[in-house]
Amino acid sequence: MNFSRRDFLASTAAVAGASMLPFGPARAATAKYIRYGATSDEGKAMLRSYATAVQRMVNLPPDHPHNWFRNAFVHFMDCPHGNWWFYVWHRGYLGYFEETVRKYSDNPNFAFPYWDWTVLPQIPNEMFDGALTPVSEAFQPYTKDLKTFTAYIKPAMKKYWDTLNAAQRKQLDIRGYSSFDKLWDDVTGCSHGKCDPGNEAFAATDRARYLSRENPKLDDKTAKACSPQTVLTGLLPVDYYNADVTRSFTSSKTASHNVMPGGNTQFSVLEGQPHNLVHNCIGGVGPWDPGPYGNMTNFLSPVDPVFFLHHANMDRLWDVWTRKQQRLSLPILPTDKEELSQLSREPFLFFVRADGSYVLDGRAGDYLSTERFQYEYRHGFGDAESAQVAAANPSAQVKAPVKGTVAKGVGSVQLSAAPSSPVVMAVKVSRPAGTGASRNFDLLINAPAGVTKVAADSPYYGGTIGFFGPAMHGMADDATFTLPLPQAAHTAALAQSPTANAAAPAASATLEVRLVPTNGSPTTTAAVKAVSLQAL
Repeated sequence: MNFSRRDFLASTAAVAGASMLPFGPARAATAKYIRYGATSDEGKAMLRSYATAVQRMVNLPPDHPHNWFRNAFVHFMDCPHGNWWFYVWHRGYLGYFEETVRKYSDNPNFAFPYWDWTVLPQIPNEMFDGALTPVSEAFQPYTKDLKTFTAYIKPAMKKYWDTLNAAQRKQLDIRGYSSFDKLWDDVTGCSHGKCDPGNEAFAATDRARYLSRENPKLDDKTAKACSPQTVLTGLLPVDYYNADVTRSFTSSKTASHNVMPGGNTQFSVLEGQPHNLVHNCIGGVGPWDPGPYGNMTNFLSPVDPVFFLHHANMDRLWDVWTRKQQRLSLPILPTDKEELSQLSREPFLFFVRADGSYVLDGRAGDYLSTERFQYEYRHGFGDAESAQVAAANPSAQVKAPVKGTVAKGVGSVQLSAAPSSPVVMAVKVSRPAGTGASRNFDLLINAPAGVTKVAADSPYYGGTIGFFGPAMHGMADDATFTLPLPQAAHTAALAQSPTANAAAPAASATLEVRLVPTNGSPTTTAAVKAVSLQAL
């Protein structure tokens, strides 16, 4: 029996259960450290070690390079999003920090557990214990309010800023931080002469995390972004990078990892969907609109210890994709020599080693393999499915995308694919500017004009797009998001087409696509700038 990529995604409901099976033959135990699932016995033991380290690092002096908050500023000052360095930068960031946590945990075998939100769409219960939650007493002396945090950390950060070399300053200039004052403006949410509580990177202790032990679950739309259909669609591309983002595992190619998302940004499925929406959900986007939000919503997100479990899972999915490629004898990196050189030579200049020294000569190429930090993952969602794809050896050939038209912020595109065929939408949108602008927007498909809010199980629901982080320099612009067309919307569109009849759905249908704020706000609008469909 031939097993195509279409068959592969059409059976996502059954596959979700199969994902818990072992990944074929046992992997060779060559890695020194193992990253376990957070809900496993081994993962829970690692979380206890993690809590020990967090408590100690939170209490380090603010001028210590291993101070917990100082580490979060590495992400604040240097993190890439919406470009093809997203995965490799975060691998380096987690790798060095894992070595530091190992030092303070008293566990020589420590490795970050990963939170497999496809299997468990809620924060693991242990992450509400003690120092593993940023709303705990461990954080209170430092994050009680902005005044307290400023007095505590700002002098030490200014002192560090004054030691930065020319190469580091150049990268910060690209990011929009030509001075320390401009950097600090984004801590307070007062960028560009205007204060916006939603853009405040700092989060007070009592609002540092929206989800709680009493309310630990991801909302239904975020859970759908973490679902088997979405994750498997994100694993399907056969190119590390492709200018057609529906065929690319990574997001946009940019001139520097410090180039912030803007008009040419294209988010890959996994970065734009589970990554962005999990961040926003934990930080309170929606319930806490228009802000201030919790840590996870903005670029000081690593203040929340759950950040590292979330990103360990993103890194794991990169590893799953890599092994899938290898089993298909497909490249795991760009095949064009210049592209590979551009990717590999990009300087990463802000990481900190476990001995307290700074990594001033790091490059992306140092972190393209897990071997640099000597770890591997125990199997989670995607492993068994990846093995199925490899065994089937699906064709890398796909049809050309179907481009739609746009009028008055509403897109129209022709769907001509059977309901069993996975279809990816690429939607270009304008991020709304202004104080209190929404972060999350729902795609409505063929919804009546009066419909402005839908549930995740509605046949009109096409998915949610979420902007992670503040509207920084150049970010209040256009961006393209890719996401799978939900099965319910796919089926409904064909069934409701004028050419459908009682015996069978239509062979094609026109999709009308528009955006509405997920929170139902009547004051924020977002326009569709372009839309296309890609059948896989």
